Amino acid sequence: MPARKSLHLPEIQLSYLEWNSATESKKEAEKVPRLLLLHGLADSAVVWTSLGNYLANRYHIVAPDMRGHGESSKPETGYTFASAIADLEALMAHLNWSSCHILGHSWTGKLAPIWARQNPDRFCSMILVDPIFITKLPAAMKLTLPIVYRKLDCLKCMGPFATLSQAEAAAKQSGEYAGWSDSQQMIFQHQIEQKLDGSWGSKFTIPARNQIFAEVMKVAGLTENIEIPTLFVQPEKGVNRMDWQMQPYKKYLKNLTATKVPGNHWCFLTQPETFNQTVAQFLEGARQ
Repeated sequence: MPARKSLHLPEIQLSYLEWNSATESKKEAEKVPRLLLLHGLADSAVVWTSLGNYLANRYHIVAPDMRGHGESSKPETGYTFASAIADLEALMAHLNWSSCHILGHSWTGKLAPIWARQNPDRFCSMILVDPIFITKLPAAMKLTLPIVYRKLDCLKCMGPFATLSQAEAAAKQSGEYAGWSDSQQMIFQHQIEQKLDGSWGSKFTIPARNQIFAEVMKVAGLTENIEIPTLFVQPEKGVNRMDWQMQPYKKYLKNLTATKVPGNHWCFLTQPETFNQTVAQFLEGARQ
């Protein structure tokens, strides 16, 4: 199982999970490939438990709770792509990683190409798991955000809920927890908390939600060619089902492999075996 660790930065504390491959020396450790796992909106590092455990004997793996999520700090402001990338750059410096394989899901599936465009040397390869809103969104979209917040599955567990039972009932209706496996129950329990007023809700905060969406609307994720070997994981019931949605990726990602997998937007939770095998196969090829 991974170890929970913290990195204290000037503005925030960044919490992360780390899976260490067994090595006998620093020299051997440097030979172990590195993998950075980035969760999506309203989630946390624990969603990568299955994948991390599956790959831990082959990779040195780190999965942070992004700012505003999980056990990391939750400031009132600072939820831009620039701030998130700065957090990740600081984390890599702390780990003494010059480069690694980087996986992003949903919102961080948009962050990863932006980071790759700014600092491609950080990336050994890139894995995008059903990214959202890769293009710059029209200004009119801002008017519909209250409706979007109510409809998006990833936000249905934000609460507040009067009781833990009500929160659990809402989770069971969400695509993220479809099937309600032991692993999904564990993840739900890690991502929910009782508030000071006695109600229950997500550890993800409203300021983070609002500012991340504002940033997602105004910043395009793909604007120029990227040569990094990239895997696009396309769930059969995910958000990227249409050919027109795939066009920006096909246009700008010049070393792209797109693979369809069973499951929904959270295929790594609903169909973990297939997902884990798909990622492992791509990583092995990217290392050769």
